[in-house]
Amino acid sequence: MAFLNMFNLFAAVIFTALIIVYGYQMIYVLISMIHRKVKPLPDTDQKNRFAIMISARNEEGVIFELLDSLNNMHYPRNLFDIYVIADNCTDETAEVSRKHGAIVVERFNNVKKGKGYALHDLYHEIISHKGHDYYDAYVVFDADNLVDPDFLMEVNKKWATGGYDALTTYRNSKNFSTNWLSAAYSIWFMHEARHLNYVRDMIGAQCMISGTGFVVSEHVMKNNNGWPFYFLTEDIQFSVDSTLQGYRIGYVDSAILYDEQPSTMKQSWNQRLRWAKGFYQIDLKYLGTLAKALFTVQGIRRKIGVYDVMMTCLPCTLLTVGFAGMALFVLAGSLYMPYYVRLLFQQDMISLLCNMLLGTWQTMVILASLTVASEWDRIPTANRDKLKYIWIFPMYMLTYIPITIQALFTKVTWKPIQHYSTSQLAAQRKTLNY
Repeated sequence: MAFLNMFNLFAAVIFTALIIVYGYQMIYVLISMIHRKVKPLPDTDQKNRFAIMISARNEEGVIFELLDSLNNMHYPRNLFDIYVIADNCTDETAEVSRKHGAIVVERFNNVKKGKGYALHDLYHEIISHKGHDYYDAYVVFDADNLVDPDFLMEVNKKWATGGYDALTTYRNSKNFSTNWLSAAYSIWFMHEARHLNYVRDMIGAQCMISGTGFVVSEHVMKNNNGWPFYFLTEDIQFSVDSTLQGYRIGYVDSAILYDEQPSTMKQSWNQRLRWAKGFYQIDLKYLGTLAKALFTVQGIRRKIGVYDVMMTCLPCTLLTVGFAGMALFVLAGSLYMPYYVRLLFQQDMISLLCNMLLGTWQTMVILASLTVASEWDRIPTANRDKLKYIWIFPMYMLTYIPITIQALFTKVTWKPIQHYSTSQLAAQRKTLNY
């Protein structure tokens, strides 16, 4: 009995600690809901020059849509150039990109593979022709994206306010309602944008770059000698490194891009396995430095930023997995105990595990509900789909548990994800729904 009391006390301490250290994110959500209406950015006469960088590998079927949407933006066409680096392509990505107005660099390197290496090489190719300081900033997209016509105009407005070294933008979805997986991805990225980055920017803390649709200043690129971020999650690596260097990352809510989300479990599993492994890489290199910086950086806003970044990178899922594993171990060990003792242990452990599962499910449903409610008008799908996927969102989050465990023991490499044009996505949705 004493053991059960100690175990339950330990569980209470663990969950209380998690609530305390991650409670600030609940405050972020509350602030976001209170300040739901985003103030429009002020107009400016300042016009910055941008280089748009796209790393593409065998994307002939989708990249033309991105390039067309970029060319149709409401921003002076002489103030931005579009660069595509066709990275180890075996299809017509380079030719399609040229036909749709991009400056193309073809890259073949079977040793240094990945988006980070491709962006690094592309930057140096650009400055070899244009020199440093020709562009004010660099904007990075993935080949499967689409952009709102006002994307660059809104980025320019934010850039003109000054004080930012990089920006992240609003990541919407091309295929929210394909199935529950694509919807879950979409809800998560909307949550990141509006409940986290929006509030971080509002209070002057540090935003996090997320995969695509981000902007980096020329002076940061020059100081870094390009893009030397080669981890499996190079976007998070950049965010952590920039935080430690004192660069400020902001957020532009009115700059909207549409990203295609995986719709099969195999693709989703491989992608999130890469993300999980990438976070472990970051933890090994940066967690100690972030912990030290928490006590050495000056100013409350920078301290909040460092703490936020550190907690974002911390592998808290492993703590939950470890605790659940202990409960299962105790449950298995109870099989060798006397009947009445075994019954007590089994009831206690099963109750604990069920409460963990139920609590997680309820928390994720609430998070998804708040996200869908706040972003209702921005979700490009029927109202019934907005509602029905709220209840399945927790399944997406819970599948991170086995993924996180596998990432500890598996060597992970980048694997391509098949992308589809908007017409193909529409046909796919019709097939799945009917």
